[in-house]
Amino acid sequence: MGSPAERRIALLFIAPALLLVTIFRIFPLAWGFALSFFDSDGMTKFEFVGLGNYVALASDNAFRDSVENTLILIATLPIWVALPMLLAILIHQGVPGGSFFRAVYFFPAVLSSVIIGSIFNMVLRFDGSLNAMLKAVGLVPVDWLGSGTTALFVLFSVHLWSTFGMSLLIFMAGLSTVPKELIEAARLDGAKPLQIWWHVMIPVLRPIIEFVGVVTTIGALTSMFGLIYVLTAGGPGTSTALPEFLIWLEQGKMNRPGYAAAISMLLFSLMAGLAYIQIRIMSKNANL
Repeated sequence: MGSPAERRIALLFIAPALLLVTIFRIFPLAWGFALSFFDSDGMTKFEFVGLGNYVALASDNAFRDSVENTLILIATLPIWVALPMLLAILIHQGVPGGSFFRAVYFFPAVLSSVIIGSIFNMVLRFDGSLNAMLKAVGLVPVDWLGSGTTALFVLFSVHLWSTFGMSLLIFMAGLSTVPKELIEAARLDGAKPLQIWWHVMIPVLRPIIEFVGVVTTIGALTSMFGLIYVLTAGGPGTSTALPEFLIWLEQGKMNRPGYAAAISMLLFSLMAGLAYIQIRIMSKNANL
């Protein structure tokens, strides 16, 4: 445990970090939780409504649509993890031009969501370059961003493209830890490439897969606001709205911070629950 003097020195070193976490993390979380029980304008009006904001959310069509969109998003997350993992395995196996592809796929990770949204808005809008190419080859233009059936999946696809490179690099780093002797032994035993992938590489990558799954889940639920704002503005209607977009809408446009805080608390609870489940799975696998 160390002497009292050593403990005081250790506390002195961690005090700045604790202070920052308290000011910028713990206090806002506690304030948001308390505010969710008030009908407030954030300045002078603080009318206690208890669970009123949460009850109102149950009949809010926009919130219901955002929850449905979130469930669809969560259902597609395995694809977000599997694609960069498979590409990382291909590059690790010596696919021609692997270094080039690694750089190309990582490039979107250095761009802001606003820039990415602006680029794809120009490409995918009804009079954009993609529909111009479809017309040029005799195909019917598609309203990619104006149709509720396509806009949500376009949004998810663009976000996947923008975050693909970071997951790819993480998997590449994980693959560097796979013993070459293990792969060679599997080949000498007559294992085919797919068998090597399934029985050698993926088991070694399991902790990386779980880590990428947690990070991808949290990122997808909390870092798509800029993309939504620029690409679809939550529309058409609320077909591409997610809870984080509604939080901004209720806080910034509707001036209902108490209502926005209630959405924030539900989103936080969802993220905490998903993270807890994934961490429990990781802990269980680590003890196998």
